[in-house]
Amino acid sequence: MFSVLILTLNEEHNLPRCLESVCGCDDVVVLDSGSTDRTAEIALQAGARVFTRPFDDFASQRNHAQRELPFRHPWVFHLDADEQMTPTLMAECNAAVSDQACDGYFVAPHMIFHGRWIRRSTDYPAFQARFVRAPEFAFIQVGHGQREAPGTRMKYLRHCYLHDLSSGGDQTWYEKHARYARDEAREHRQGGRPNWRALRSADPLVRRRAAKALSYRLPFRPQLRFVYQYFLRGGFLDGAAGLGYCRLLARYERLVSVELRRAATT
Repeated sequence: MFSVLILTLNEEHNLPRCLESVCGCDDVVVLDSGSTDRTAEIALQAGARVFTRPFDDFASQRNHAQRELPFRHPWVFHLDADEQMTPTLMAECNAAVSDQACDGYFVAPHMIFHGRWIRRSTDYPAFQARFVRAPEFAFIQVGHGQREAPGTRMKYLRHCYLHDLSSGGDQTWYEKHARYARDEAREHRQGGRPNWRALRSADPLVRRRAAKALSYRLPFRPQLRFVYQYFLRGGFLDGAAGLGYCRLLARYERLVSVELRRAATT
């Protein structure tokens, strides 16, 4: 068995589906950032244990949980409230806990937009460190998200979790990513030179991260992002949902560009 950690802030709309997806786990922990809605009540009613910590960034929040919260199992799956576990992934995680040769696993999401899995528009599989040992595993903050610390022994899981990108509507997505754009611009300013050698790595995750770092040097980034996702990556095959999401990605890149220009003049 393994434990599940869910990060929350005013997630009364999303949390019930997330909790239902992990009802087969005997240790569900919610780390809340000070919700003012029914988030904590919903979690407690579902049998989860609830803890509170003011939010600073995702890596710090997850690391605090890893080191300070009393999980019942040495392996923890990290979920957000707008994400859901699947039965096949749960079974794979239960089998993976016996592996002593790694510290964590990369897991890819199926990203859902307006009820449809938009595989091509979201660069599937976009792996993230999600199933990890506690308390040894450490996250580092990167942009608005987090990654595994350097030197961590990682493997890959085959099955995916679900991530509902449109659970709060397009405007909510845009407002959230306006905040993320500031974090991403700050990361780029602190990141130094691109790693050209990594572009030739045999590991697709390493290549993906290197290509993203290189992209900050390109002109017309919003337009290029749309062309890349919608045409080169085949987002047009995802139908109307793919078109809508690719447009949002272009708007997001415009926000990042604005933040980068603002930083350059201050």
